[in-house]
Parts: sequence; structure tokens; C-alpha cells
Amino acid sequence: MQLCEQYRPHCWGEVIGQSKALRSIDLLRRRGLTGRAIWISGKSGTGKTTTARLLAEEVCGGPECWLWGDAQEIDAKGLTLADLVGTKDTLGLLAEINHLGIGPNHCRVVIINEADCLLESVLKALRTLLERPIAPIPPHVLWIFTTTREGEAELPDSDFRQLIGRCSKVPLNTQGLARMFAERAREIATIEGLNGKPLPAYVNLLNDCKGSLREALQRIEGGEMLGP
Repeated sequence: MQLCEQYRPHCWGEVIGQSKALRSIDLLRRRGLTGRAIWISGKSGTGKTTTARLLAEEVCGGPECWLWGDAQEIDAKGLTLADLVGTKDTLGLLAEINHLGIGPNHCRVVIINEADCLLESVLKALRTLLERPIAPIPPHVLWIFTTTREGEAELPDSDFRQLIGRCSKVPLNTQGLARMFAERAREIATIEGLNGKPLPAYVNLLNDCKGSLREALQRIEGGEMLGP
């Protein structure tokens, strides 16, 4: 298993550098995380997938949600309109998630990564879903979209902006993470016997990786911090 997966946070308390985003999620939690769509944005390697997966596990009732099939993670690049709405011979995702989950909370979560790559037909169908005035999303369902695009101005066209306008937004912090991530990277490197350099070298590594802890761990895994 890659270091970035082995040491991915397993609970909210392990998430680094995203206190503002966690406060936003806490506010949403008070009103209920289901029956809504959440748009998570941030640079690569800052925790979008981790945040989405932790939300899924919380909503569905545990990490087993992936085994139960109550949580699904989909790459937008491979999602077609037929996958979403189905055909005369197949059941689409929108029909599948209408059924209650089998876990303790009976909820369902769909995570769509790289949402800025959605096909136009899929985007329009999702936008229509969120525009419905009466029960647009079943009360047991949570949609989560993740993207490296940091704001509506960076999205390709008005359809995307209309979609994000109907989501609860959770932008991840992308500033000032280098030292926090460097400390965590050095801690992991030490545990794994891959540390041979001082903390400033790790800060430089994170800066070189443009703040991506995932990329930094991949380079550490390759022996980059073993020393001269």
C-alpha cells in the first residue's frame, strides 16, 4: 500500500490544516448532511478525497459503507448519461440511490471526483436534479462533488456555475500548509525508516510539490529524504 493511502486520515481529528472547512462541515451537520449536495474544492493533495470519504463514512454509519455499497466513488471523466439515468435495460445511478442503504443509518452517498470534467449531458441532468422545487434529493442521500477548481470563476461555463450554486460549498485551505504537511511527512518518514533530513528539507519538498502531501509522500516513498 502506498504511504499516502496507508496514512490517509481515518477520522476528523487526523485531518491537518483544514479547521475552517471542518467548521463549515460542522455547521452543515447541525442541519443534516443528507438531502443535499456538497461541493469540495481545493488544490491537489490538500484533502478533498479524504474529506469526501470521511463524510461518506459518517453519513452511512462506518467505514464498512464501501463494502455495503452504500457509498460510491466515481470519476467524472468516466461517467455517462446512461450511467446516471439508465437505459431501458439497465438501472441508472439516480434510480439506485433512491433505495435506502443497508447500513445502520440507511443512507447513501455518491462522490464524484474531478467534477469539473463532467460531460455536458451529465452536468445538465445533475443540475436539473438539484433544481427540482420538491424533494430534489432524497432525504437519505448525499451527493459530494470534488474539484481542483477553486472557485466558480474557474469553472468552464454557466452550467457548472449553476450546479455549484445549488451545492453547499466547502473550500479547502490551500495556504500555509507547507510546514504542517512537512511535519506530518517527516513523522511518517521516521516511522517508515525513510527519514534522513531535517524539517526544513521537508518544507522545501512540500513547496516543490506545490503543497501536495500526497505527492510529497510518493517522493519520500521513493527514498528522496534518506539523506546524502
